[in-house]
Amino acid sequence: MSELPFDEPKPPGDDEKPHYLGHRERLREKLFRQGDALPDYELLELVLTLAHSRKDMKPHAKALLRRFGGFAEVIGADPALLLQEKDIGPVAIGALKIVQTAAVRLLRGRLKERSVLGSWDALLDYCFGVMAHEKNEQFRILFLDHKQKLIADEVQHHGTINHTPVYPREVVRRALELGAAAIIIVHNHPSGDPTPSSGDKDMTRQVRDAAKAVGITLHDHLVVGRDGIVSFKNRGLL
Repeated sequence: MSELPFDEPKPPGDDEKPHYLGHRERLREKLFRQGDALPDYELLELVLTLAHSRKDMKPHAKALLRRFGGFAEVIGADPALLLQEKDIGPVAIGALKIVQTAAVRLLRGRLKERSVLGSWDALLDYCFGVMAHEKNEQFRILFLDHKQKLIADEVQHHGTINHTPVYPREVVRRALELGAAAIIIVHNHPSGDPTPSSGDKDMTRQVRDAAKAVGITLHDHLVVGRDGIVSFKNRGLL
């Protein structure tokens, strides 16, 4: 019995190599030369070849992009939805999730040992990369020291598609445990629209007041959606 995760054909002889092998070699060379200039379907095709070394994956890459909308949306898609696609099994999904995790690590690395407030664009990129495509609401806290450097980045709560329970006392307790001087709270809207709700505004006031009572500053509340990020501070809501 084959140890491969899918029933793939045996490699052809030199005289019957399939057309896509030459294409794949040219695609890799193009990646080395142009990198980020590759269109989404070609980059995704290369990722999928890690799982299917003996199949033409261009049609599958294009099908995924048609369904989910873009490269970021594909690698961030729910595994259960990805499994519905032809020839997209656990190994292919694993390859996609490795890429997603690596991208998040790179974005997070831009925040290390730097003032978060002085690296605001990097912070927004990180929050969007890690939360914009989550299917359920997620409440994250960034804990900062007196120099505004990141002490910890923690997800405090997971919720449903439209609600995450937040308890200001828990937020403050954790900030005190870590010795944080300030915090930034972040949560996502799975609907894609980052417009703050009335509940978001009420919760922000409660967290701000609870933190202020013990000398901790709430710098901002960021709401992340596929359509962008809303800053409470920029909107005059904080």
